[in-house]
Amino acid sequence: MSARLLALDISTDTLAVAVASDGGDWLRMESGGALASSRIIGLALEGLAACGLRVAQLDAIAFAAGPGAFTGLRCACAVAQGLAFAAGKRVLAIDSLMIVAEAVRAQRAIPDDGVWVAMDARMNEAYAGHYRLEAARWRVVNAPALYTLSALAARWSAAPPRMVVGNAVSTFGERLPTHGAESLPAASDRAGALLALSRQGYADGATIEPARALPLYLRDKVALTTDEREAARRTAASPPARS
Repeated sequence: MSARLLALDISTDTLAVAVASDGGDWLRMESGGALASSRIIGLALEGLAACGLRVAQLDAIAFAAGPGAFTGLRCACAVAQGLAFAAGKRVLAIDSLMIVAEAVRAQRAIPDDGVWVAMDARMNEAYAGHYRLEAARWRVVNAPALYTLSALAARWSAAPPRMVVGNAVSTFGERLPTHGAESLPAASDRAGALLALSRQGYADGATIEPARALPLYLRDKVALTTDEREAARRTAASPPARS
């Protein structure tokens, strides 16, 4: 019998919910944003009902732990914890950047040296991590971190990646050179990738007690002052310096 799982993700501007049951998978994605926190529980219950499951019948509850949107990470973690505590279940904390890597894996061959995932973190910064496939499992080469554009560009200059996935390159353009790497947008099947990683995590024994489930925050400061926002707008509007 396959693992029965509920998986939740609001780490980006997409709300993704997935359910794995004996009868098959249920996947759903919706626009996230401000309404995601009010939709996530209803969508989770809808998925469970479609699969003929109750929370008490689940083997574990997974959530995208980050990095990502501050409010979304807190919300998904809180919902996963609340359901798990109530039903006496364990929790899986899923790397949000690894979800991006897993989604592109279904569409493209992954280079031997793996893939960098780089997502817009706002404030002229990016969340980025480096992942490599080994024995059909993702291994973290460089753990998710918050980079300034110059710091990430310098890292890639020193060791040029072969593939970069995510929205950071298209968002920042010439300010984030990839030094010839193949650059791909994040694949659309986020719910399927989330569920695939949840299955792997469960099979690998990566569940934890709900009390230990925490979002992965990489930024202490989550808001800019008015002056900082204006400075960021001026920077974004300025043409790149030419050598």
